[in-house]
Amino acid sequence: MRRHVSWARLLVALAVVGGAAGVFLPVGSAKAPSKHSTVTIAVVAREFSFTLSKRSVPVGTTVIFKVVNKGKITHNFKIAGKTTKNLNPGQTATLTVKFATKGKVAFLCTIPGHAAAGMKGTFGVGVTAPPPPPVTTTTTTTATTTTPTTTGNVGNAKTTVTVGMVEYSFQISQTTIPSGQVTFVITNKGSEVHNFDLNGVKSGALLAPGASETWTVSLAPGQYLYTCDVPFHVDRGMTGNLAITP
Repeated sequence: MRRHVSWARLLVALAVVGGAAGVFLPVGSAKAPSKHSTVTIAVVAREFSFTLSKRSVPVGTTVIFKVVNKGKITHNFKIAGKTTKNLNPGQTATLTVKFATKGKVAFLCTIPGHAAAGMKGTFGVGVTAPPPPPVTTTTTTTATTTTPTTTGNVGNAKTTVTVGMVEYSFQISQTTIPSGQVTFVITNKGSEVHNFDLNGVKSGALLAPGASETWTVSLAPGQYLYTCDVPFHVDRGMTGNLAITP
């Protein structure tokens, strides 16, 4: 009995001495949270809006923006002075940004006309970002399709026309063509998505850079308007006329 009492007194004494010396045994692994962290935010680009999986972070956070273009035309993403490459449909890119200052940071697509159409917003650092604007379809500008002015019957000529597309013009091998079967060999030589639309006759596919297509149509004599259907490309010069002679 005296031995047990002695051991108890010894343990109490050690505890008192340890406390006085400022020595404590650790309880668990209670580690203070790090002031800085890294998060990944998914960014989806479409016509004409961005969707972010998270719209605000604490000050000091490093953000990895994973951007994917789920639209039908080229887009990019710019924030805090950093910009992805121009992304064709389906392409992805990553931006890494450390946000050290509290405030609101603007983001946008820098391709001409896209921010004005809705591809912009505000990201919050240590503050709550304002909600994104409602997505509408009324801001999209597209080429107007008109019925070609034709006269007479389709002729018997067979003509091949090469069409090159760049920013922002068409390179057409000939613009005066005899009536008949016309084969268009179309190649996107630019760095953005384009197409060749012979208004009222056939609208070609949206072609990624380097892609091409070929199609043949029957054209009666008359004047035919051609355009690129990608929004804002007509405004920048991607349009012209074909003259089909008898």
